[in-house]
Amino acid sequence: MSIDYETIAGEKVAVPTERQRHRFSLEEYMQMIEFGILGENDRVELIRGELVTKMPIGDAHASCVDRLIKFFHRLLNDAIVVRCQNPVVVLGSRPEPDVVITAAVDHGYSACAPQPEEILLLIEVADSSLSTDRTDKLSLYAEAGVREYWIADVNQKCVEVCRGPRPDGSYSERRVFNLGETLTVVALPEISLPVDQVFPARRDR
Repeated sequence: MSIDYETIAGEKVAVPTERQRHRFSLEEYMQMIEFGILGENDRVELIRGELVTKMPIGDAHASCVDRLIKFFHRLLNDAIVVRCQNPVVVLGSRPEPDVVITAAVDHGYSACAPQPEEILLLIEVADSSLSTDRTDKLSLYAEAGVREYWIADVNQKCVEVCRGPRPDGSYSERRVFNLGETLTVVALPEISLPVDQVFPARRDR
């Protein structure tokens, strides 16, 4: 909110006005990184033209990411690329999901981050970010055509699986998998991941 001033009944009165928002293109965002305006310590993502601050990563969140990375590396090894909190390019946005699984490619995405058609599975690990992951992020990934999207909820210890992206920003299939159930990946039929392995066991204090 910014402040303008108007003269009312002979007196100068402060009047709040809406501040103009500046929207950034992907090209502008990449130039800010290239020129050092944004650096590694600036925890932001480009989402639909806006710079969005990323939530701090807690211990349970980090442990969940570590478990997922270890599982996919161990099971599939060189057949895939496992990216951890690295960017993807979707609809002119550049989010940084917690885990992205893509097919192995010779160039290793050195020239460009993965596009939706190259993504086999995209995972956001959610604690304080759960609402955003279920709304803004979900609609972005679905509209872009990301074929399978998981939300790993570290608080409830469950994984919401979304499949069948639609142009209106929704998924045709959404199902919650709880402890004791097993996750599969449509593009990787050899995958069988118990939900219990996704989350760290509780420790008594």
